[in-house]
Amino acid sequence: MRVLIIEDNRNLVHGLRHNLEREGHIADAAFTGADGLDRARRAGVDLIILDLMIPKPDGFQILRTLREEGIETPIIVLTARGEEEDKVRGLRLGADDYVTKPFGLMELLARVDAIRRRLRIGTTRRVSDAMPIQVGRVRIDPATRTVHAADQPVSLRPKEFDLLLALARRGGGIASRDELLEEVWGYDADVISRTVDTHIGQLRSKLEPDPHAPRLILTVRKTGYRLHTDRG
Repeated sequence: MRVLIIEDNRNLVHGLRHNLEREGHIADAAFTGADGLDRARRAGVDLIILDLMIPKPDGFQILRTLREEGIETPIIVLTARGEEEDKVRGLRLGADDYVTKPFGLMELLARVDAIRRRLRIGTTRRVSDAMPIQVGRVRIDPATRTVHAADQPVSLRPKEFDLLLALARRGGGIASRDELLEEVWGYDADVISRTVDTHIGQLRSKLEPDPHAPRLILTVRKTGYRLHTDRG
């Protein structure tokens, strides 16, 4: 897998490249935002590791630009410890997940490996899995990866769609955060992440008439989430 690292800390980049290459990846690096954005636009990049504080343009601008241009390459953002707003903002702009600095190398490599497994699996599904699913006013079509709410198209990012589909396929059953992390992101249950909660918030903002009083995507206290269906 070809990994692009956009980070201005050369010592950090050197260590990341060395360890990624030991795991069998091809690692490229960009030390400025402008160079990183240019490289990220090129074909053949499978994963981007992006420092949000990279200068000119910063990571937020890079994220926004790539997603607005329709480039859906998986992106793991690097954030400073304690900068909760940066994590949430990065996810809302289209990042797949975040790792907080200083981070454990094994944690980052595990997340990279999870993305590699997802890319290998691709979008291959059984025929039965490709049938459209209707949940209340929302219709989900796995074959075309499209969603309609009250017959109006809803634009979802790839991970938002995957998360909604994972919930819908349970037919109203409960999905724990750990299950969703493993199923949608490919992470082991011991990886601590608020990724699921943030993506649930994004789904509610797009699908619920009132995201603050959700009626479709329900929280099951201390457990996880489920979709409200006619079967309860």
